[in-house]
Amino acid sequence: MMEGLGFFGLLAVIIVLFFLFLYYVPVLLWFSALVSGVRISLIQLVLMRVRKVPPSVIVRALIEANKAGINSIKRDELEAHYLAGGHVTSVVHALVSAAKANIDLTFQMATAIDLAGRDVFEAVQMSVNPKVIDTPPVAAVAKDGIQLIAKARVTVRASIKQLVGGAGEETVLARVGEGIVSSIGSSMSHKGVLENPDSISKVVLEKGLDAGTAFEILSIDIADVDIGKNIGAVLQIDQADADKNIAQAKAEERRAMAVALEQEMKAKAQEARAKVIEAEAEVPLAMADAFRKGNLGVMDYLKMKNVEADTSMRDAISKSPSDKPNKK
Repeated sequence: MMEGLGFFGLLAVIIVLFFLFLYYVPVLLWFSALVSGVRISLIQLVLMRVRKVPPSVIVRALIEANKAGINSIKRDELEAHYLAGGHVTSVVHALVSAAKANIDLTFQMATAIDLAGRDVFEAVQMSVNPKVIDTPPVAAVAKDGIQLIAKARVTVRASIKQLVGGAGEETVLARVGEGIVSSIGSSMSHKGVLENPDSISKVVLEKGLDAGTAFEILSIDIADVDIGKNIGAVLQIDQADADKNIAQAKAEERRAMAVALEQEMKAKAQEARAKVIEAEAEVPLAMADAFRKGNLGVMDYLKMKNVEADTSMRDAISKSPSDKPNKK
């Protein structure tokens, strides 16, 4: 019984060691490379395992490049690019596609594009098959005050030499939108733009908007032009409303000043009446003082009263009958 268990244990150890040997010494992968015309030793494959580089990725990339007739790619360069965080498979796909399309793309340039964060294989495909980018609606106002809303389709092709450090699609769309606004804004009338929308494309293309970008603009086509608001009329209405509000504010200010002046005059009139009443109140006091000092006698006072009565009687007689109040 013990001998049977010992045999199966030994067999299990042998199987584990066999799979470990195949893992660190990929004989099948080496044989596949050999029959594909790629010269690589088993020692190099083992060292790849030690350097944490998957041998299958490197060997398959070498086989693909060799079958495409690209013999300038070295194993050390592929390993270095993988260890730098690059995508070996994408780089080799891009080199093969570029070679088939007669595009000048070196291994150093492809790895630089890949390490810059761009998809080098997609860039090569875009260079062969241009991409169409739809711009968002761009609103602009012609000189006659009419707003136009334009949509454009920009056909771009990737520029391999400018992919590293070149601006992206957002910059291209922003520049195209700026060019559309400038072109419509310089038009005398919105009717001219509606009659000849390709004039916008010509003006925008002449500005060289693809300078410093990772793309080459092939064409700009105006897909749609819609009429928006009458901005000129809206501005005039707003200006008229503002002028009206200013005039109303000034009129209200003048009215408030007039009311304040009226109140001030009323206060002055009340002050004058108070002074008159105060002066009239001093007359009896003055007469009483004259009596005490002997400057005014009783007869003088009676004569003054007779004169006042006589004056009142003459005023009453001199009044016309129409001035007299009607008695019911």
